[in-house]
Amino acid sequence: MTEQNLNGKVALVQGGSRGIGAAIVKRLAAQGAAVAFTYVSSEAKAKELQDSVLAGGGKALAIKADSADAEAIRHAVSNTVETFGRLDILVNNAGVLAMAPLDEFKLEDFDRTLAVNVRSVFIATQEAARHMGEGGRVINIGSTNAERMPFAGGAPYAMSKSALVGLTKGLARDLGPRGITVNNVQPGPVDTDMNPADSDFAGSLISLMAGGRYGRVEEIASFVAYLAGPEAGYITGASLTIDGGFSA
Repeated sequence: MTEQNLNGKVALVQGGSRGIGAAIVKRLAAQGAAVAFTYVSSEAKAKELQDSVLAGGGKALAIKADSADAEAIRHAVSNTVETFGRLDILVNNAGVLAMAPLDEFKLEDFDRTLAVNVRSVFIATQEAARHMGEGGRVINIGSTNAERMPFAGGAPYAMSKSALVGLTKGLARDLGPRGITVNNVQPGPVDTDMNPADSDFAGSLISLMAGGRYGRVEEIASFVAYLAGPEAGYITGASLTIDGGFSA
């Protein structure tokens, strides 16, 4: 049975309608938090997730918001606070992955990578921190590719996830005096509909991993839930890798 150690807490998950984000929403709700989450295009999946949490006795709110849009992010934060009365936990999970050979990489894809993977984290944290008090939690979802990029075509993605390492450290200094922690979770390859564990691409990655398998979304979600909980108050400014030995 999952411990209900987040009772009374309110969370906002950027990019929470599917994959790792949906698993995080479910886990935080199972531990007692009221959870708002954003989505861009997966409206049916977002509604299904919201209804599933509600049917299980939890509290959830799906909010349509493009993480490349600063005003949409700010609205998502204010909507969360207006609906649930407070904000204690922010999970910055929204992310995009564009890959192409260097001489073919489009500048608009580069700019969107930065907008969603880095800029949105800063904006959401800046806005959420206005509502957070002692014990607040900011958890960024980075990538093991910040430390290891073993294939060509992913330089901008790796750069964006490396940027989160520095941003996390700086934000931890900014918010530490207020009792708010900021951490960065760096997953390795995880089995999702966008990156299934049974694909040819997955096979090439599994051969690089000490554990010999893809991760499960529930494993990432449990790690995030720990950082969101009361026992993780002494962890801040950290980039914590959960990648099955991909970067070993």
